[in-house]
Amino acid sequence: MDGVALRLSNIDRQLVDSYVREITMLGELIQGVEKQLASHAINDRRVDLLLGFTGIDYYGALLLLYEIGDIKRFRSPKKLVSWAGLAPSLHQSGDVRYTGRITKQGNKRVRWFLTEAAKNAARYDPKLRPFYERIGSRKGNNKAIIAVARKMLVSIYWVLTRNEYYYGDRPEVRERKVKKLEKLSER
Repeated sequence: MDGVALRLSNIDRQLVDSYVREITMLGELIQGVEKQLASHAINDRRVDLLLGFTGIDYYGALLLLYEIGDIKRFRSPKKLVSWAGLAPSLHQSGDVRYTGRITKQGNKRVRWFLTEAAKNAARYDPKLRPFYERIGSRKGNNKAIIAVARKMLVSIYWVLTRNEYYYGDRPEVRERKVKKLEKLSER
């Protein structure tokens, strides 16, 4: 199609032009929302703490913070993991205990986001990659991703309650994310 012009009727040309205007307008609206989110995120210490996790950018950090709410409402990381639906199900009969798949009873957005972030962490995080490989070799990749997501959520709990950086934080990665955030907020 290089150098070939499409011949459209007047009605088709008007439709195409209106679609192009709509797409342009939506792009401008999206940029405005991104700027507002970035401006809000850059002033939040908790976002800075969460940017230290591989696979979590400012948008994901804001999603986690708004979905979780006040972290102090969870008495332990187990409560948070259960709330997110990342806890294994438990079946008991007498002395026999069987732990099954995750319950999936909880916040779908947090669970979805953390499994996506865990995929990145499993590949690039120097602390979580060996964990992923160890679990993956025994139980398979899908269960290993869920285990990484659960481990990330426990770490997020401690990072937010103690107000200190993630133990696997790579300052150069976090700085790159902060610079991107600053650039977005100035746009």
